[in-house]
Amino acid sequence: MLLNYDFFRNALIAVVLLSIASAIIGTYIVSRRLVSISGGVTHACFGGLGLGYYLGVSPIAMAALFAIASSLGVQWMSARHRVREDSAIAVIWAIGMAIGTLFIFLTPGYVPELNSFLFGNILTISRADLWAFLIFTGILILFMALMRHTVMICAFDPDFARVRGLRVGLISTIMTVMVAVCIVLTIRLVGVMLLMSMLALPQMTAEVFVRRFGSIMWLSAVISLLCSVTGLFLATVIEVPCSSLIVLTMATVYILARICGALRNKA
Repeated sequence: MLLNYDFFRNALIAVVLLSIASAIIGTYIVSRRLVSISGGVTHACFGGLGLGYYLGVSPIAMAALFAIASSLGVQWMSARHRVREDSAIAVIWAIGMAIGTLFIFLTPGYVPELNSFLFGNILTISRADLWAFLIFTGILILFMALMRHTVMICAFDPDFARVRGLRVGLISTIMTVMVAVCIVLTIRLVGVMLLMSMLALPQMTAEVFVRRFGSIMWLSAVISLLCSVTGLFLATVIEVPCSSLIVLTMATVYILARICGALRNKA
């Protein structure tokens, strides 16, 4: 019985937490058309990983610093210096990858666990990783439960939000930091290369059937959970990296959803 193994139970708990957190964060970035920033921050994290290995400190902690700094940097450049957001993302993407490559090369000896950060290995999730993700998910759920309407107003109509006296800059900064932290914590699960799909495919699938922000969030959480559990169990049979199977399962569900949506519109 697979559930008798600690590593499999940890992986199962991890996909549940990931499904909830990625549904909230993913719905926010997809609705605001910020999927590209998640890709930029994800690859900027590679710079933190490389620097962490070179300095002999926690790679995850350094990746978190890089993620938060890069995401706030994009926001600052686009807001204060009128730099196009896609241009700013391209800059931090390239700089992060270059810094990571440089310090990985300078690190003496073989860099341990680098493949797990690049491609993900959900079966290596530890109790410490679970606790970190549980605390973050709890904070994220509490924040969205209390501030969901405020976040939506600030995200989709900032001018109206300012007229109402809402602190648009503060709310945007908090959500930017939340996105960055979620990206860093999720790297351990699916890796740098596959993370963006986890934050976009379930939401894109949900948008085929529903349109409201809250409905997309709930449906994408269900889709993400079902696809993640399916990919996890398939990996025990096919014996290939489960992170790739999870994303391929999500991609298959999205294609089927688009076909169903097209047939429904024809009917």
